[in-house]
Amino acid sequence: MTRLFTLILSVVLLLQVALETHAKDGKWKIAVVSSYHKEYLWSQDTNSGVIAGLLEFKYLDSREEADRYTKDDFVESPRAIIRKFWMDTKRKSSTKDMSMAVQRIASEINQFKPDIILLGDDNAANYIGNMYLDTETPVVFWGINGLPLKYGLLDTLEKPGHNVTGIFQAGYLLECVDYLKRLLPEVKTMAILSDDSETGRSKAKELNNLYDAGKLPLRITGTVITNSYREWKEKALEFAKKSDSFFVLNHNTLKDENGMPVDQLDAGAWYLKNISKPDVGHEKQFVEEGVLLVVDDSGFKQGYEAVKVAHQILEKVRKVSEIPPYAPGRGAVIVNRQRAKMLGLEKRIEGTPLVEEYIENALALEKKHD
Repeated sequence: MTRLFTLILSVVLLLQVALETHAKDGKWKIAVVSSYHKEYLWSQDTNSGVIAGLLEFKYLDSREEADRYTKDDFVESPRAIIRKFWMDTKRKSSTKDMSMAVQRIASEINQFKPDIILLGDDNAANYIGNMYLDTETPVVFWGINGLPLKYGLLDTLEKPGHNVTGIFQAGYLLECVDYLKRLLPEVKTMAILSDDSETGRSKAKELNNLYDAGKLPLRITGTVITNSYREWKEKALEFAKKSDSFFVLNHNTLKDENGMPVDQLDAGAWYLKNISKPDVGHEKQFVEEGVLLVVDDSGFKQGYEAVKVAHQILEKVRKVSEIPPYAPGRGAVIVNRQRAKMLGLEKRIEGTPLVEEYIENALALEKKHD
C-alpha cells in the first residue's frame, strides 16, 4: 500500500488549498463516500439509516427525494445538495484499483467543495479520511471495524482533536456465539469462514482473541481466511466434518480461478446448499442472505448515527474535534426461518423468547447461482 499512500499524500496540499467550505444558495453541500457498491446488502442497510437521518433532520423533505438520492447518487432539496461516491473495494480490491478510486473520488469531491464529508466503512475512512485530515472540512465516518484509532484520524477516543469523528462497529461477536449456544446448547465447536478483506480479517482476529481469552462458550476448530473461492469452498467442506457450527463472516472479495469477483449471493447459495450446520453472522445482511442467526451490528444505526453527528457539526451544536466516536447498541437477534427449516430446527427455534425478529426467506436461494 506504500504507493497508494504516496499518491494520497501528493494531493493533500492541493486539497487543503482548494477545499473552502461553503453552502451554495444557503444550502448545505454533503458528500457521502461508500467503501463498497450499491448492490451490497450492507451498503443498502447503511443507506437506509443515512436516509432516515437526512429526513429526520430535514436535509431531505420527502421520501421521493430520498428515493431519488438512492437511485441517482445525487439529490438537491430545499436545504441541501447531496452527492454519493462509490469506491467499490469489495469487487475491485487491488492496490491499483484502490488508488484509482481514491484519485477519482478526491477529484470529484474537490470540485464539489462540500461542507461536510461522510465516509462509510474502513477503506473510505482510511484512504479518503486521511486526505482530508486537518483540512477545514469536517469528516464523519461510520462502519469502522473495531476501535477507529488505527487509521491515525483521532488523537484519543475521548477527544479526537482534529476535524474527524464518527461511528464504529462494536461487532457483538461474543453475543452472536452466546445466543447460538443458548438456542442450541448441544453445539460445542465452531469454525470461522471468512474472505481475506479488511473486514473479514479484523472480525476473524477478534473472534480468535475472544477464544484465546476464554470468553467464548464454544471451541474454535479452525479459521478460513482466503480470497480464493475454490479454497473457501474446500475448507468449508473440510471444517464441516469436525465442527458443530460455523461463524460466517464476509465473503465479498472472493475470486474465482480466473480472478473474477464472486458475487456474495453466489457464494452464499453454494454454502447454504453444501453446509448443513447451524451458523451465525454478525450483521443483518447475513441472515437476509440465509445464515441461521445474527445478533445485528446494525448498518442502519451506523448510517443514522453518522448523520446525527454530522447535523450537530453543521448546526454548530458541538465542535467536531470534541465529539468522541462511539458504537451504537446492538440491533435485533434475528433468525432466518428458511435456514431453520433446512437444518430441521424450526420447531425448536420458533417462538423462543431469545429471538426478536424473523426473516422468512434466504436471498441467496431465490435465484439461480453458480
